[in-house]
Amino acid sequence: MRYAVRLLAVACVMIAALLSASAQEKSAQEKSLTVFAAASLKNALDDINTAYTAKTGVTVAASYAASSVLAKQLEQGAPADLFASADIEWMEYATQKKSIKDGTRVDLLGNKLVLIAPKDSEASSIQIGSGFDLAKLVGDGKIATGDVSSVPAGKYAKAALEKLGAWNAAQSKFAMAENVRAALTLVARKEAVLGIVYETDAKVEPGVKVVASFPQDSYPPVIYPFALTATAKPETSDYLTFVRSAAAKTIFEKYGFTVLIRPTS
Repeated sequence: MRYAVRLLAVACVMIAALLSASAQEKSAQEKSLTVFAAASLKNALDDINTAYTAKTGVTVAASYAASSVLAKQLEQGAPADLFASADIEWMEYATQKKSIKDGTRVDLLGNKLVLIAPKDSEASSIQIGSGFDLAKLVGDGKIATGDVSSVPAGKYAKAALEKLGAWNAAQSKFAMAENVRAALTLVARKEAVLGIVYETDAKVEPGVKVVASFPQDSYPPVIYPFALTATAKPETSDYLTFVRSAAAKTIFEKYGFTVLIRPTS
């Protein structure tokens, strides 16, 4: 009898341990967030997510792509807690599709548009102004940027070239990439003679160099809005607070972004 009682006690301890482990596993799974973010945010946001996890224990899984792709995925019901777009239009699209939680949007970051070339290219400092002849500069080569019909970097690039009177002559020479980081890679691999990307992209790719900056009045301001999704977990509010913090500001500025708001802490 005493032996049976002892076996029962051991069994109870084992069951309790299993239940505890299961509860801890479930808790760990619950303490995770999914972020949909523009491809150009990758390096900065990876660092911020690491810092956030170290501070809170909450893991952050980030999916990087063109803002257009991410907004369409949200519309189709893809699970995410926060959306960070590289332009206002795709955030407004997501808002119209009821993919975004009202009242949570923050226009957090700014960026600049630059012209890049492979690191060992003979191209050097180029002056960009009215009448800028990009087609002549590239010759028989290609110009890489994001798809001008949907990818924010491509849309900004087209707007700038139209304003400068260079689009019509150069448009047939463009290699349209699925996102700005893909365009960056085309230039780094010398598959394109020149590329139009964000200043922050050029900063993280050692295979390219900046040969010119586009006049800031030649394209709409590059603004990155962040917002909670309609299905965001409650703890996502804390994450959004963190990306607005002084600690996150330091990281964003390290990668060349302009922080457009006063830090929350």
